[in-house]
Amino acid sequence: MALEWVVLGYAAAAEAIMVILLTMPGLDALRKGLVAVTRNLLKPFLSIIPFCLFLLMDIYWKYETRPSCDGDSCTPSEHLRHQKSIMKSQRNALLIASALVFYWILYSVTNLVVRIEQLNQRVERLKNN
Repeated sequence: MALEWVVLGYAAAAEAIMVILLTMPGLDALRKGLVAVTRNLLKPFLSIIPFCLFLLMDIYWKYETRPSCDGDSCTPSEHLRHQKSIMKSQRNALLIASALVFYWILYSVTNLVVRIEQLNQRVERLKNN
């Protein structure tokens, strides 16, 4: 299952980098190309949503089937393994949340940039007329 988390981490990082590049001031010359690339990547990145739901169900299943380690019923090494498992589940849930939030932000920012460009073109046409 580690490969799925690596793929999700890379996808979230790519989304974050695209959001940063789209919102960074001073990149007006590159923005048109960045918007085109981002708009083309939004549909493939949409597959992140069901992928995240699958991984979230995996976390839930592992949580439900995890043996409990309460009180004196387990050894210190079992208790440590139980705590590590909880920490990994929390980390993975945070990664899922960040990937979904970055996708939503990327989608919103891309639509806003496209809309601003369309409005600027409309203003130029009105000025010329």
